[in-house]
Amino acid sequence: MDNKVLVIDDDERLRKLLREYLEENGFYVFSVGDGSEALKTIEREAPDIIILDIMLPGKDGLDVLKEINRKYSIPVIMLTAKGEDTDRIIGLELGADDYIAKPFNPRELLARMRAVMRRVFPEVSEEAEKVDENIITAGGIILDRKKQTVIVNKEELELSLTEYKILEVLMKHPNIILSRDQIMNLGRGKDLMAFDRSIDVHISKLRSKLEIDPRYPKLIKTIWGSGYMFVDAS
Repeated sequence: MDNKVLVIDDDERLRKLLREYLEENGFYVFSVGDGSEALKTIEREAPDIIILDIMLPGKDGLDVLKEINRKYSIPVIMLTAKGEDTDRIIGLELGADDYIAKPFNPRELLARMRAVMRRVFPEVSEEAEKVDENIITAGGIILDRKKQTVIVNKEELELSLTEYKILEVLMKHPNIILSRDQIMNLGRGKDLMAFDRSIDVHISKLRSKLEIDPRYPKLIKTIWGSGYMFVDAS
């Protein structure tokens, strides 16, 4: 079952970004823009973890944190402005489980969320961790290694085995240049026969299925003289 996360922040753009990113990574996301509404949502939805901005309209984030810790046992990660050490220290003293300063990389927030939940909920099963290890998310693409499926914009793509293996290799090494030989060796595996066509042909086919405009690829970049690189800008 997906974990529920409540994002409390008055920045609508940030809420939308986090909703999309966290949903791609297996969370069921609620989001609100003010403290008073947040407390109602907590009562109604019982989230497993809360992302709480300190600077909120109406009820201040620290007041919301006090109320959460008075009524519930829900882990909270605070969002603080860069350099606001006072808010961070007060928040931790009031019972926040972790903090992260804005601006931040969503991947770092996700890592902190998982670390907090492992600490707070040590009973999480090994099976759940195995499921998580089977999912690779990068560049807005969700690759399930167990099912050998690729999801883009909530739709499953039809890929050949070779295309899938190449994409898996690239997504496992985001923002790293891989030569054609490296891609072939990493993707082949013990049971996969040597690629029957050149890497370039398969890359071209992948681009036609993944890229908005394959003529100007944004995800799979050609690094002339070196190989290819999968770009994960998140």
